[in-house]
Amino acid sequence: MNTPSRDVLKAQAKRLRADLAARGQMLSHAEALETVAHQWGARDWNTIAARAANSHPGWAPGQRVTGRYLGHPFVAEVKAARQSSSGYWALTLRFDRPIDVVTSDLFSSFRRQVNTTVNAHGQSPQKTSDGQPHMVLDPI
Repeated sequence: MNTPSRDVLKAQAKRLRADLAARGQMLSHAEALETVAHQWGARDWNTIAARAANSHPGWAPGQRVTGRYLGHPFVAEVKAARQSSSGYWALTLRFDRPIDVVTSDLFSSFRRQVNTTVNAHGQSPQKTSDGQPHMVLDPI
C-alpha cells in the first residue's frame, strides 16, 4: 500500500478530529496524528511522516511529463494536480501536440488536454477494451 503525502495524512487527522468533536469526543491534534499513523500501519506519527517523505513525490502544476494516452506517446505539462486520501491523483495534462483519440480512418478527434486519474505508479484504473490503462505516465 502506498503511503500518501504528509498533507493528505494531516488532512485525515483533521477530519478525524472534526468527526469526533461532532460526537462530543475531544481528541488533540497529536492524538489524531498518532491515530492516523496507526491506521496506516505505522508505529507512530514520526514513522509515517518519514515514510511519506520517501514515498512517491507526486505531480505538481508546471511539471513536464511523458507517457502514453490511449496507446499514443506524448509529452505534456501538468496543469493541475490533486492527491486524494485514497492515494490516487487527479491530473489535468496539456499535451504539447494534440492526440487523435479515434482509431477510425473515417474521422478524427484530437485532444489537446485531458483530465485523468492515476495511481502512485502513474497508471489509470480505467482500461481500454484490450486491457491497457488509458493513461500511463513514465516514472519521474
